[in-house]
Amino acid sequence: MNRPAPSSAVADPPHLRIENLSVERGGRVLIRNLSVAVPRGRFIAVIGPSGAGKSTLLETLAGMLPHPAGSITYCCQQRCLHDPSGFRGRVGIVFQQLHLARNATALQNVLAGALSRHPWWRTLAGFPAAEQSLAQRCLDALELGVHRHRLVRRLSGGEQQRVALARALVQQPELILADEPVSQLDASLAARVLALLKDETRRSARTILCVLHDLALVDRFADGVLSLDASRHTGWQWRTAS
Repeated sequence: MNRPAPSSAVADPPHLRIENLSVERGGRVLIRNLSVAVPRGRFIAVIGPSGAGKSTLLETLAGMLPHPAGSITYCCQQRCLHDPSGFRGRVGIVFQQLHLARNATALQNVLAGALSRHPWWRTLAGFPAAEQSLAQRCLDALELGVHRHRLVRRLSGGEQQRVALARALVQQPELILADEPVSQLDASLAARVLALLKDETRRSARTILCVLHDLALVDRFADGVLSLDASRHTGWQWRTAS
């Protein structure tokens, strides 16, 4: 789906609109009748106990899982409306499993985020200098610059999480879906990484939905909080931006 936003739309329509969404997995209804409107350029924390459907929600928003009821609509920078399948190229995803190439270097993994901007044959001899520079800046910002030429399999779990985040940033998406991206970082480093992501929402008008478990980090960084629980009730709360 790709259609212009209605002329009656407000000046800044929601970047993401979810209406009466229900999602099943393994025969269980994990999310029921969820409705949320998320403005562009916000950091949204997704919270809730294990099994409440947090990862399932992100996968559904990415267009990876079907939903039996409700709708998901994105409004791109050109103010056209898209369903998840039509918006997929504008979404950067950080999975819990990370999906990194373990026998490639950190830099090579991060550069993979730029593949969609180039035909395959143009990168056979390497990426353009501008892409190399962007990837290195992202690694530096995530405090991984000294590890750029190390094989991913030789990095710690927390370092691998940051490589996956850098790859998503190099993709230059409109929306980032991150599933527990700082779970293996100490509190200080986790805060610095989330501060970087929060800055991305303000500087680049990116929207970020991030699954978090540390409520202190949620209080510090989230503009809005989407709470899921095992009883399939949902809560949606705006917070004052810090």
